[in-house]
Amino acid sequence: MSSPSRLWRFSPPQWLNSTSTRTAGVYLAGGIFSLGLFFFIDAATYSHSPKNGSEVHIKFVDWIPGICSALGMLVINSIEKSRLSADSFTYSGTSVAWKARLVLFLGFALMAGGLAGSVTVLVLKYALKQYPFTTLYFGIANVVANGLIMLSSVVLWISQNMEEDYTYNLAL
Repeated sequence: MSSPSRLWRFSPPQWLNSTSTRTAGVYLAGGIFSLGLFFFIDAATYSHSPKNGSEVHIKFVDWIPGICSALGMLVINSIEKSRLSADSFTYSGTSVAWKARLVLFLGFALMAGGLAGSVTVLVLKYALKQYPFTTLYFGIANVVANGLIMLSSVVLWISQNMEEDYTYNLAL
């Protein structure tokens, strides 16, 4: 069933390491990201439309958590999985794994800060002032958008770093 050097008793299914699964994961991550972006842009456009019955609008403070999450996504997905365990001179330098882990931590910190910032904006700007649900939706959409950006980042990182036994990676 499995070799004695494996960590788990059962090996993963073969379809999990196929190129079509990797491609589907990348497209799924893009769909999740665009859905999150849709929620936030929908709330931003609705807040400035004449149908909005309140004086509350989405300002730059509401955009900051989304910007942090998107930057965190860019930072996380720029790290290859092989660099997290490469402590040799393979990648031109010493302590490459330590540097890659630090950058990965900073990316996750940016995304976590974006999600925490969106929850903070929801609570301080919308929930404490007891606005109606149509206005509260602006903060909820911000939290949902940042959560979906985090989820898409995880899906993209996992699908990009799937390993296949007979894959050739050519880099110029």
